[in-house]
Amino acid sequence: MAQTENRWLDQVGSVLETLNQGVVISDEDRRIIFANSMFLEMSKMSVEDILGRSVMDLYPAYEAGRLQEFIARREVQGRAQYEFYLPQSDGGRLPVEVTSRRVFGVDGRAYGIITATDISDQKLIQAELSETNALLLERQHQMEEELQLAERVQQSLAPKGLSWSGVSVESHYQPASSIGGDYGLVIPGDGRLDVVVCDVSGHGISSALVANRIYSETMAQIERGADLGSMLRHLNHFAVQNLVSSSFYFTLAAVRFHQSRGCLQFAGAGHPPAIVIRRGKSPLLLESTSMILGLFENAVGAESGVETELQTGDRVVIYTDGLTECFNSQCEMLGVDGLQEIVAEAATLPLAEMKGQILNRVAAWRHGHAQDDISLVLLEIS
Repeated sequence: MAQTENRWLDQVGSVLETLNQGVVISDEDRRIIFANSMFLEMSKMSVEDILGRSVMDLYPAYEAGRLQEFIARREVQGRAQYEFYLPQSDGGRLPVEVTSRRVFGVDGRAYGIITATDISDQKLIQAELSETNALLLERQHQMEEELQLAERVQQSLAPKGLSWSGVSVESHYQPASSIGGDYGLVIPGDGRLDVVVCDVSGHGISSALVANRIYSETMAQIERGADLGSMLRHLNHFAVQNLVSSSFYFTLAAVRFHQSRGCLQFAGAGHPPAIVIRRGKSPLLLESTSMILGLFENAVGAESGVETELQTGDRVVIYTDGLTECFNSQCEMLGVDGLQEIVAEAATLPLAEMKGQILNRVAAWRHGHAQDDISLVLLEIS
């Protein structure tokens, strides 16, 4: 019987020596009767260290339970595959993927063929990936916190509603994402009310940063008492000189209501027209007379604004193109004409309800979520 076993081992062993995997064969008593040279290299052991020993003897006693589980799985299924480690003579632990098979030799006896594949490189890569993922997750949390702060800052740039010396103001701001490029100002002053709505191209953090910078410049201009045309020229020059980029530009609409004169000054730069609603009359559109800002030094001409008288009950609607450049399910754009119709039909409602009606009607027209930031300011002379 021993001669038959030896012949079988010689035949099988010659094949197993050609593999780049470590292989041992155990007999019915689970004694190791063969180990190829790759297994000896992986375990850093000699043939004398291994042959005749039980596989269980190679591992510390506390691993006995896991080894018994692997062996039992092989005995029931005929094959078991799992990740484990190969103990090394110098105390090392080599990560391996193990395939354990139960086979029968030519002598009819059962043998165990255990193949160990070195997966230390894979484990190293997995560890590096795990560390990288942990760093990415930490950075993601930091970015989320920063975005939350940026969102609070951006919300502070949204136009605010108020009631001032016979003028009521309602406003709404909705970024397409957590932060956006729109900003608005509603600033009461000495006998006048300034309202500015600005739309910086693009969305997200970069647009919000540009909007914040232009916001500060706009505030400074209003506090200095600059006329609207001068303000537009200053903002355009500032952007061209300090925010040089073909990626960013902005449109702007500014109105200034003079209480004593009962008139409204309007200056627009590449912005959708403001809409003036007057009882019994068709809506009046106040068109921009300047180009978009931030690209060309001569974007604002000498005649940069218009003036119109306002009466009690008149309403003024200022907005960004997030309300007009939206599409329904048939890919039809609402446009200024569509918004003008909605505004005219909602104008009989109280101002706050009018604002809600406009937003609801536009949302009903629009197919899907808003793709652009939305700013809306309504004024009523009472």
